[in-house]
Amino acid sequence: MMSLPEGYGYIPSSLMTIGWILIWQGLLVGKYRKRAGIGYPQMYAEKAEVQGSQAALRFNCMQRAHQNTLESAPMVFVSTVVAGLKYPALAAAMCVAYSFGRIIYTVGYKSGQPERRLYGGFISNMTVLGLASSATYAAYQLLPQCH
Repeated sequence: MMSLPEGYGYIPSSLMTIGWILIWQGLLVGKYRKRAGIGYPQMYAEKAEVQGSQAALRFNCMQRAHQNTLESAPMVFVSTVVAGLKYPALAAAMCVAYSFGRIIYTVGYKSGQPERRLYGGFISNMTVLGLASSATYAAYQLLPQCH
């Protein structure tokens, strides 16, 4: 039977930061959707709407920020849980760094100037790579030893 390592308690707390970011992003999508007058179930403003409206552009940018976070969150969750089995403090720190990067990414993207997302995107993408690498190594270490 395997027991959780000392410090594993940081893992759930770090993972919850992603949940709160997704809630915040979802609220912002709703706010920007209303400002742009984009009705449901339309996922994004059409090209013509964007060309004629800064509000529509900002809605698309905010929607994309939220979608992009949803696309990467499963890998971050799985990698944080697995890496945390061997390196709980490192995994939790990288997960929080990912969340910090997503905040910077979102603030930059929602400005309506998509290039402002790049710094936050770099931070979060580097932490995804770090988590995936750490989780892969931790998974390897958890394999039964062949004698």
